[in-house]
Amino acid sequence: MTQASKPDALWYTRCSIPTPLGLGAQLGWYKEEFAADGITIKSLQESTDPVEQASHFEHSLPHSFRLGGSVPAIWTKAKGRETRVIGISWIDEYQAIIALPESGIRTPADLRGRKLGLPARSQRKDSVDVARATSLRGLLLGLELAGLEHKDAEWIDVASHRDAERDIQAPDTQVRRRRAHSYTDTALALARGEVDAIYVKDVRGAETAHLLGARVVADLGFHPDPHFHINNSTPRPLTVDEQTLREHPDLVQRFLARVRDVDGWARQNPAEAVRQIALETNWTESWVRFAYGEKTHQSLAVDLSERSIVGLSEYKDFLLKWNFIEKDFSVRDWIDAGPLLALSQASQSKAA
Repeated sequence: MTQASKPDALWYTRCSIPTPLGLGAQLGWYKEEFAADGITIKSLQESTDPVEQASHFEHSLPHSFRLGGSVPAIWTKAKGRETRVIGISWIDEYQAIIALPESGIRTPADLRGRKLGLPARSQRKDSVDVARATSLRGLLLGLELAGLEHKDAEWIDVASHRDAERDIQAPDTQVRRRRAHSYTDTALALARGEVDAIYVKDVRGAETAHLLGARVVADLGFHPDPHFHINNSTPRPLTVDEQTLREHPDLVQRFLARVRDVDGWARQNPAEAVRQIALETNWTESWVRFAYGEKTHQSLAVDLSERSIVGLSEYKDFLLKWNFIEKDFSVRDWIDAGPLLALSQASQSKAA
């Protein structure tokens, strides 16, 4: 069998959250790595083609890598898309259940019988409802802290009166601008008294809590038990289309190596790492530190640790139970440890 010719381009996509893949892009490492091969490195965030943009959720483009929230990655795998997980990133972040002080809600136990706000179900049949899945998971975890269940609260669908959030690329910079805030609708419902508590996350969630003067009823993102961290953004799978892994394992290994290199670089350059995260996410450095902690520069590894695999499996089970995906699959079978193992072996050989 003849070896497949090298692709003309490699695609990557990431979400507007800190990821080692995103920092590697900010630093120009992928273009540097593949320049001599004549391979163009392309970001989906820079594309204006709707078909190409759809690959952020569908992972439909050949020769493409994705590191971001796990809901789309799990959803597209459950639909039968041939992708493989070659690494997992675990970055703890601000996650909270918030309520207004006048609600009288101070602890998770106070959520019993109260109105919990969820983004209304998306009417799109060709996509997965990331916002609803994320909020439902967070609110259920908040109830779990008090030994409560879904039936113990009243669930209110909060309708959206705006276009779905989309990231757009400024023409002269890598910094992305958002057209809408993630929590506009649920925050307004909370402020109007239509709901009693909502789930928020990352910098946008922290901004929302501060703007409303809200009380943090449950701190999920930094809870001592990592079980309560598990949601769309923790952990995050790094996936590649299976054809590329099968036909060009060397290219996959080289791309993964540069993603993995971010961890060591960030540990040696903590201030610059935070600055790059701020550029990548369009957040200030102070908000990055607040939402991800003072040691966020030590959280940019990609691995296949048991904690990450178990966490990803638990979240897949949640999506299946609550009908965000229709078909079950094994997360362990989804993983291909070959590229990461090859990198580890190469590192050990150099050290010997």
